[in-house]
Amino acid sequence: MRDLLVIGGGINGAGIARDAAGRGLSVTLVERDDLAAHTSSASTKLIHGGLRYLELYDFALVRKALIEREILLKAAPHIIWPMRFVLPHHKALRPAWLIRLGLFLYDHLGGRKILPPTKVLRRGASDRLDPLKDEFQLAFEYSDGWVEDARLVVLNAMDARERGAEILVRTACTSLKVENGTWRATFRDARGERTESFRAVVNAAGAWVDDVLGLARPGQNETHLRLVKGSHIVVPRLHEGPHAYFFQNADGRIMFAIPYEHKFTLIGTTDIAYDGPRGAVSISPEEITYLCEGASEYYQTPVTPSDVVWTYSGVRPLYDDHAANASKVTRDYVLHLNKIDGAPVLSVFGGKITTYRELAEAAVDDLDALFPEAGGPWTRKTALPGGDFPVHGFEALVTRLSASGSSIGTSLRLRRLARLYGTRAEKILGEEHGAGAQLFGAGLSAAEAGYLIREEFARDADDILWRRTKCGLHMSEAERAAFADWFRERQTGEGV
Repeated sequence: MRDLLVIGGGINGAGIARDAAGRGLSVTLVERDDLAAHTSSASTKLIHGGLRYLELYDFALVRKALIEREILLKAAPHIIWPMRFVLPHHKALRPAWLIRLGLFLYDHLGGRKILPPTKVLRRGASDRLDPLKDEFQLAFEYSDGWVEDARLVVLNAMDARERGAEILVRTACTSLKVENGTWRATFRDARGERTESFRAVVNAAGAWVDDVLGLARPGQNETHLRLVKGSHIVVPRLHEGPHAYFFQNADGRIMFAIPYEHKFTLIGTTDIAYDGPRGAVSISPEEITYLCEGASEYYQTPVTPSDVVWTYSGVRPLYDDHAANASKVTRDYVLHLNKIDGAPVLSVFGGKITTYRELAEAAVDDLDALFPEAGGPWTRKTALPGGDFPVHGFEALVTRLSASGSSIGTSLRLRRLARLYGTRAEKILGEEHGAGAQLFGAGLSAAEAGYLIREEFARDADDILWRRTKCGLHMSEAERAAFADWFRERQTGEGV
């Protein structure tokens, strides 16, 4: 019998599996699709306190997120890094004094140490207002963090496995039954079914959390979630420089325009109540128009639907606190620990990617009484895989990697590998010879793909092209098809 079954391979499930495994518990995580296949790869990709939540007076959530922002910048400086945000003052919306006050609180609520403070920008004195319409003469520049969201999930799962957890992707939990106060769980994958016993279950299934509760409590269909769809568009680069923009919309919502993958700008997000299929979420024409018009309100060069080169959408499974406005539903998490016929199940509702580590720690703490032999919290000062270098040491890492001797180690490619894999990029570069040096496009090598299959749970070409990396965005359709053929042949040859 194992200690803990975690159902769900998004950021919360992966974080909980990592935390629990590091405390000495025997853990199995099951995910029916790929890691981060849904909500956790469809975020705006920010590690931030949530500036707009100050207007909702949710100071506790903002403070918690700002504290976590500092912790995560140190834990994964390869996939999480500082970014400056320019917030233009729109005279018809929030007054400048209110924005100044909010940013003062934002700078001081979380004990900021790594990131620089807010400063005021004026047209003519700063080129960061140049891409915007002339009416925007004043702006405020503040700090937050960027994250490769799907990679954050994968790194947590990797660390969990390295600490003894079993990570099962493309594996569905099809049955949960109580026997003598413990759980008997049945899993199904491409090879068939297996059944195993667990002392406790963590239900971190995101948008499917109520479905998992239905497995555990047949016939009970209580709903705890409010689903909100968020969509993003990607367009050709709209401004130079590493900074992003924070735009206020006339409807009270906010929008980000963020440098993305060197050549592009990421614009998002929407917030729409959602009751459609949870596994097949896509942007609507109305959302594309909304995002284009919102950005065009600020940029001198209009953004049109014809500019869009890629989109992605996800469903945020928020805890239903009965707020009337979807944008005002709490983004904080709620943990429910119940016993069903004596067998404990902890269900996770809501949450933000920024606070996932704190959520995971709280979740495992809630299970303390069940596992008195478990160790205490440990993740606060522990790096994620590849993140074992100083928070300001990225350039030194790139220099170190350049000495690898790889024949395909161009400067731009080395930076990409350093960003994705941190110190573990050395493993990939060390295998880029012979067949491992084969390139598929966008700098993706056979050695890199093999590493992702072997070390990062990739089981399909899209897992690599769109989640482990974003190479698919830079490749032609023919290159993506050729890589998919190579992937299938490799998997067939290895009997996977």
